[in-house]
Amino acid sequence: MHPTSDYQTKTSGFLEWLVLIIGRVLISLIVPVTTFAVLIIGFRWLRDTIPSGTAEKTVVSLVAIVWGVGGAAILYLVSNWLVEQLSPRWVKRLQPFIFVGPAIAILAWYLALPTFRSLWISLFDRAGPAEVPFSMLFTAPGEFFAQFSTNFIGLNNYIAVFTERTMIEAFRNNLLWILFGASLAIIFGLMVAVLADRSRFENLAKSLIFLPMAISMVGAGVIWNFIYEVKDIADPQIGLLNAVWVALGQEPQAWTALITQPWNNIFLIIIMIWLQTGYAMVIFSAAIKGIPEDLIEAARVDGASEVQIFFRIMIPYIMGTIITVSTTVVIFTLKIFDIVMVMTGGQFSTHVIATQFYRQAFTSNNKGLAAAIAIVLLITVIPVMIYNLRQFAEEEAF
Repeated sequence: MHPTSDYQTKTSGFLEWLVLIIGRVLISLIVPVTTFAVLIIGFRWLRDTIPSGTAEKTVVSLVAIVWGVGGAAILYLVSNWLVEQLSPRWVKRLQPFIFVGPAIAILAWYLALPTFRSLWISLFDRAGPAEVPFSMLFTAPGEFFAQFSTNFIGLNNYIAVFTERTMIEAFRNNLLWILFGASLAIIFGLMVAVLADRSRFENLAKSLIFLPMAISMVGAGVIWNFIYEVKDIADPQIGLLNAVWVALGQEPQAWTALITQPWNNIFLIIIMIWLQTGYAMVIFSAAIKGIPEDLIEAARVDGASEVQIFFRIMIPYIMGTIITVSTTVVIFTLKIFDIVMVMTGGQFSTHVIATQFYRQAFTSNNKGLAAAIAIVLLITVIPVMIYNLRQFAEEEAF
């Protein structure tokens, strides 16, 4: 091939690739940006045009719903129509980004950028980065960087995360939540799925076990607060657990506060087991029903016991599901917050990583340390999340 012709081919290919990338980026950004702009203009017009009042607010809300959903749908349809006017080759390349691109752009704006901002803030002290006019970077760069770096402390916040006593206790408690909470929720879910699969009352049993999943974390915390309620020995015990305990001739106990630490965390972990067992059971039950019945019957004919069938046939067959559910529950456990905050507020050595972040960010107003805790929690979750995604990609969960 002639060198000039080869050069032109490469140049043409590069330009085509560049146009493709630019086109995808523009499509990814134009749709959400245009949607937000049009919707904001419409909402402001509604706010300024319709007078305030209960009835008027109801009308505004209804119109806003119709305007928001309908306006977004129209913008997507128009964008799709514009792309379809191109050649089939470019339609195939660009059309998916009309729908996927905006989602990626929104995720980047609401998840990726805040993550990088948190990482940046974690390098400063409790006041965070100093607010310096950006124009000073061009007029007085030396003074700009001097003021900007006033609160800069480098990795000191991360050193504090791994050396402060309260943070070490938080890591210890999170480990307890994983060892006892995640493990027992998975084991109980698997046991219930196997046993219910052989019962005449399968649907009823599964419904009762799954029922707590319909309750929010805060609601579950309130319910179990009543169960663990403690009163003076002379007063009637309205807490279910203490009522039974006192009836057995024992002294009433503050189960989440006064008993030996850190084992008071176990009484909080029980709540998560109560909530998550139903989730694990449903997924495991679906996986077990996917095991060929002929395989199990053949094992029984060969003289295998039910225990052998469970460990040598069921477990290997649904191992992909077990790994997927395990990683999902572990990620959930690492981020646990609601139960601890409702039950104890992190007192009595029950705080976890998430409650420490909340306390530093909103109680102590230490922005730098709070951001560092958030980044550490993110880094802790990432390996489990990556492993989970690989399992989804390599094999079916059930």
